[in-house]
Amino acid sequence: MKDKAPKVRTCLWFEKDGLAAARFYTSLLPDSHVDTEHMLGRNEPLVIDFTLAGAPFQILNGGPHFKLSEAASIAVLADDQAEIDRLWQALTADGGEESQCGWLKDRWGVSWQIYPQALLDMQSADDQDAAERARQAMYRMTKLNIAELEAAFDGRA
Repeated sequence: MKDKAPKVRTCLWFEKDGLAAARFYTSLLPDSHVDTEHMLGRNEPLVIDFTLAGAPFQILNGGPHFKLSEAASIAVLADDQAEIDRLWQALTADGGEESQCGWLKDRWGVSWQIYPQALLDMQSADDQDAAERARQAMYRMTKLNIAELEAAFDGRA
């Protein structure tokens, strides 16, 4: 018997190349895989179901009618600076674009937020002055830098 599909998935509308994107995305994070490809014709599948770090997603190759925007993004909580650097490099390669505060767009136009657990810890600290210094440091960054955030938090920057 087949496993039951998740009741809810985030669906991303692509003009085309959704299968290539899903395969790329699932190569970046553990517990990720392409689940199913629903073919329409012989070329590109119409719908691709995939799991990204345990979260269910779907890409619809729907054509040029709608465009992706920063109004929706994939947020990734990184364990350390090495993971931030690796994901940032992979997602901005081949036409991706850096933005501010840990945000970027990949080559397909999908918006991502890559941020560290350390930032969440700083923002929930009892010392709200320190949290504000870290937040102000984050506002000046493109790719987030944990050491610089910590220096600002500690008042060393």
